[in-house]
Amino acid sequence: MEPMNIVDKIRHFNRYYASVLGKIDQEIYHQPYTLTESRILTEINLRNGCSATEIRENLGIDRGYLSRIIQRFEDEKIVIKKRFEDDKRQYALYLTDHGQKILHTLIEHANHEIGKMLQTMSDHEQAKLVASMEAIEAILTKKPLTNAKLSIRSFQPGDVGYVASLHGALYAKSYGFGSIFEYDVMKGLTEFIEKPDRGGLWIAEVNGEPVGSIAITKSSEKVAQLRWFIIDEKYQGLGIGKKLMNTAIVFCKEQGYQHVFLWTVSILKTARHLYQSYNFTLTEKKENNSWTGTNLTEERWDLILSEDES
Repeated sequence: MEPMNIVDKIRHFNRYYASVLGKIDQEIYHQPYTLTESRILTEINLRNGCSATEIRENLGIDRGYLSRIIQRFEDEKIVIKKRFEDDKRQYALYLTDHGQKILHTLIEHANHEIGKMLQTMSDHEQAKLVASMEAIEAILTKKPLTNAKLSIRSFQPGDVGYVASLHGALYAKSYGFGSIFEYDVMKGLTEFIEKPDRGGLWIAEVNGEPVGSIAITKSSEKVAQLRWFIIDEKYQGLGIGKKLMNTAIVFCKEQGYQHVFLWTVSILKTARHLYQSYNFTLTEKKENNSWTGTNLTEERWDLILSEDES
């Protein structure tokens, strides 16, 4: 995506989300406390003994505006000030018992109203909404998702398109693969759906949102092939790869396969490291120039599940 298109989309989202916040301000936080005032009360409560400077920096509020709000809170016995021991020019802010009661009422009312908003959404839509919010926060703060609910499920209608699309988009963006690669993935997937004999396809989800896949297909009575192993780059680092790999290997053993192999390309360093950690060994190499227009080295990696392959 072109840089200006990204900027336009971010600005469009900002305008939309500003209207959402305005609706929250009107419908959830009623007078005499606005959304901004409620945020200040919450910040003081979370950072018990914080300074006005800390609040201003964390919430991005104008100094004069914040000063007037805090003065009002002090006049109404909602907040008290205490001088810092190491800096007599600064005051630490605390909620009074009266302030705690006000904040508790605001939180109860906000939770009730947001609950009403969620009633119009299905469980899947709610999970997708939360996952999207957490993904935005993780990307902007450069922190990994900490409350991610990871699950692995068998494929459902619609998943084949998702798996092919994720392969096409991620490999094009990260490695310059062309559309023929996505075509090859889709062709293999449709063949698998038509004849899934002793095979399986699994989807990884984070908070209900699909984020990756892995599959096993039958190569022979005793040999399986591991295929379509991919994780959305936004969700890498959560241990999803290991959970998918464990699922696939356990399935192979349950199906009585004695040997499993996979094909990858040499440029996928992280994937190769994971295969090595599961005792796959590199057994074959070949050249491929159909996916990027330049030569790639395809690699075959094999794992013996049982020594009896007679």
